[in-house]
Amino acid sequence: MDAATFEQLVIDELDLLPDDMVEGLDNVVFVVEDRPEDGSLDLLGLYDGWALTERDRYGVGELPDCIILYREPHLALCETDDELRDELHTTLVHEIAHFYGIDDDRLHELGWA
Repeated sequence: MDAATFEQLVIDELDLLPDDMVEGLDNVVFVVEDRPEDGSLDLLGLYDGWALTERDRYGVGELPDCIILYREPHLALCETDDELRDELHTTLVHEIAHFYGIDDDRLHELGWA
């Protein structure tokens, strides 16, 4: 799947997320990259920024936080378009949860990791 088609799927999945999940996102951009910097296929997404629970150290004029979704790892993991949509949904929820200060242990408990 080419980058443009994948990016459109990400946009479509973002549009399907509950309003109360995305309305609170402040100074966050979503980016699609082919692979993580190390070239692996193990990482599906990454939240790079300050969680809301740590925003006391967050200053005016900060660059936006970034949620990165990696195209090639998703494509390697998923065999069908439906599987891809489901995994994109899970990855988006997982990374957005990090924005809200929810760590991986709690996400495992909730079934989102």
